[in-house]
Amino acid sequence: MVPNELSPREAEVLAGVAEQLSNAQIARRLQVSVRTVESHVSSLLRKYGVANRTALAAMQSPSVKPGHVVRIPVSPTSFVGRRQERRETLEALARFTPVCLVGPGGVGKTRLAAVVAQAASAEFAAGGAFVDLAPVGGGLVLQAVADALGLAERPPQPLEQVVAERLALGRSLLVLDNCEHLLEEVGDLVERLRAACPRAGVLIASRERPGLSGERVIMVPPLAEEAASLFLERAREADPGFAAEPAVIAEVCARLDGLPLAIELAASRVAALGVDALLVGLQDRLRLLSGARGRPRRHRSLRAVIDWSYDLLEEEERTLLRRLSVFAGGFDLAAATAVMPEVSPSAVADLIGRLVDKSLVGVVGGSRWRLLETIRAFAADRLADSGETQATLGLRLRWAADAAARLESRLDGGWQPQFALVADDLRATLADTPGVPDVDAHRLARSLAHLAFTRRFHREAIAHYLAAADRARAAADRHRDLLNAADTAVSIADGRLALELLLRAAGQADDACLRTATLASALMVSHRYMRGDGLAQVRAQLVEGLPAAPASADARTSGLQPASAPVDARTSALVATAWAWHQGGLELARRAVGSARACGDPLVLLGALDALTRANAAAGRMREVQRICQERLALVEDLPAHEPAAAAEIVDTFHSAARAALCVGDLPAAIAIAEQAERRDAAGEHSHLSIPKLIRPLALSGRFPEVFERAQVMWHAWQQAGRPRSGWLATGVYAVALAHGLAGTGEFELWRSRALDTAGVGDAADSPVLAAFAAFVEARVAMRTRAFGQASVLVERAFADFSVRWYESYARAAGAELAVVAGLPEAAERVAAASPYAEQSTWAAATLARARGILYDDHEALAEAAELWTSIDARSELADTPRLPS
Repeated sequence: MVPNELSPREAEVLAGVAEQLSNAQIARRLQVSVRTVESHVSSLLRKYGVANRTALAAMQSPSVKPGHVVRIPVSPTSFVGRRQERRETLEALARFTPVCLVGPGGVGKTRLAAVVAQAASAEFAAGGAFVDLAPVGGGLVLQAVADALGLAERPPQPLEQVVAERLALGRSLLVLDNCEHLLEEVGDLVERLRAACPRAGVLIASRERPGLSGERVIMVPPLAEEAASLFLERAREADPGFAAEPAVIAEVCARLDGLPLAIELAASRVAALGVDALLVGLQDRLRLLSGARGRPRRHRSLRAVIDWSYDLLEEEERTLLRRLSVFAGGFDLAAATAVMPEVSPSAVADLIGRLVDKSLVGVVGGSRWRLLETIRAFAADRLADSGETQATLGLRLRWAADAAARLESRLDGGWQPQFALVADDLRATLADTPGVPDVDAHRLARSLAHLAFTRRFHREAIAHYLAAADRARAAADRHRDLLNAADTAVSIADGRLALELLLRAAGQADDACLRTATLASALMVSHRYMRGDGLAQVRAQLVEGLPAAPASADARTSGLQPASAPVDARTSALVATAWAWHQGGLELARRAVGSARACGDPLVLLGALDALTRANAAAGRMREVQRICQERLALVEDLPAHEPAAAAEIVDTFHSAARAALCVGDLPAAIAIAEQAERRDAAGEHSHLSIPKLIRPLALSGRFPEVFERAQVMWHAWQQAGRPRSGWLATGVYAVALAHGLAGTGEFELWRSRALDTAGVGDAADSPVLAAFAAFVEARVAMRTRAFGQASVLVERAFADFSVRWYESYARAAGAELAVVAGLPEAAERVAAASPYAEQSTWAAATLARARGILYDDHEALAEAAELWTSIDARSELADTPRLPS
């Protein structure tokens, strides 16, 4: 159940939980005890019916509106009858049973589903969504559900897992309407979602049952005795003075087979015709269709009344109704005017109003309307009969391209609500266009791709960029679209797809310079975003298409003699950067940065600075790495996160900058950058990728309770994401092990084994990325726990040759200090060997000062260590420093 009321203090605590604050942080903010906060959190967990703080925090996200099912269609008229169907549906939902409302078109399934969803919403603490699938094409059901729930991709987690996690937060309700054209896709998705979140409620409305396991099918029949009440209410809405004999009303309803849609259409004509003329008109129409074959009588009667209503329209009304059938998801005045260019907007508005009065067009809300599916299908048939289908689809395409372009121009704010209203029709319009060159289709595909990317539907964006390439007339446009698709793939760390798309783009380059720039970008992607075997051959092929590297010792000895070609400043910078990534070394990286500065493109400069970052890290120059990362942070400050190429650089910059601050021991800066990265979040990074950036410096700072809270979220998220193997992620998990080892919780070995599992290795030394960090953690925990039995082995590991040197200073310093505390004979030599690292890391400097203080009983060195620990807010290490000599 949704809590009826929260106390002011509970609301304050809940806000803190939503901000991912620890209990201690909330206590400091509210100036209460931690125990008080813990009590309020326990109370909130009970009230919201969720299992943990993660779910409680997620309940406060924009996609979760407790007790509120979003997008339920609102009708201005009363709901008549269906008491038994409502009761049975609500009872089944309460038992966690998937419910399918099944009945013919026009029988009122959508209205019943909306009424039930509204009545049931209070029972669903995690809220939910009503999803109209009428305008949704094949393969897009999941996308429609995510859109309705306000969700987006969180790379690399699949969108389906994002949806499942959202529905699993608590009792959630998912209503899927108009499913008959997508039964198999809907059924498969619902089965998978139910397996992942069995407490979620599912309500389906369809002309056919989807065949779910354990489903409760509730047939929605035509109205019986309630039909007369419905007719009378609707007739009096059209004519407040309407009166008729009950027998006459009963006869009208009987002729209409009790179908609510047919009854409402007929009732809307009462004011103009009177009930007697209405009855005669229906009798004639039904007689005309009485000989139809292959169609149930109730379907014939519904078609008859729609046909009859259509014939009573004026010509302009009929024309507009026919053309409106091309809009599957609804329309506004601009869209309606676009398909009626021969009529003024004011005249179109008048026509819409007249169609609304005659119950042929429904009001969605605000200034939007839509056709019921039954009427839309009828109108589409009439459109085909008129021979206007292709011309009207062409008008819709022009509208869609213009609408998408207008939304694209507003990406800096306020565009998403409008996009949500038209997205399905934009997608449907694009899907109806053939993959051949067309100006408007290309405009639509490119704008829709950009909108989808900004909405964080990354895979959809890639598909639309590829559709744009198919519809482009000029090779330059195809090239640009493929580059955008590749940049989108990079932003979600799909390096292999990005490389494939860049190679395709190179084939579309219409001049040598553009082709060279594209090949250079491909070579960079193969180094920056790809790992594993099989890359040497493709890199060698890419190198063959590039001009020679700048003269250097490395280049002269490489044996590579690629062909030269004249290039512009930007291409020259890209080529220089590609060589810097391919051959490595400080000299080439510095030249690449110089060339990139000269070309004036910040994105090119960011790639070159990343190459320089890598070269300095390989040389152990961590202070210089941090300086470069500070420049990169300044560069991305003003980049537009809604551009795929910019988003990729923003994500990479924050990742590198947080790591660089940690490597030089600047813990406050590392925490601040990690928190800033979460706020900026240019590509919707998944929590198992974002949380480690914060956990590492928190663990080193001694803020163990905060580490433990976030660790559970991170581990769960990693499992939900499919347990991807990564040495970088494993350093975050090893940081949790460090916190447990230093705090003495008894869970060090558990998290150590989890770190190895994350890296996909049996020994940390087998993971180049993890090896140094793991050696540091093992040495530091052994020193804290005074477990010196393996001290010699651990010290040797800490002084190993690490191929990835980011955390080498931590390993060396901790190994030297362990040698001192364990009383190893080579302790003085180890301290001396580690001393150069003090210049590159404040953490290493503090550790080595403490080691010297212990080794030589040097109180000044201990004081220096304490001062350094204080400067980087390393609370646990500061507390340890006075005790170590004893």
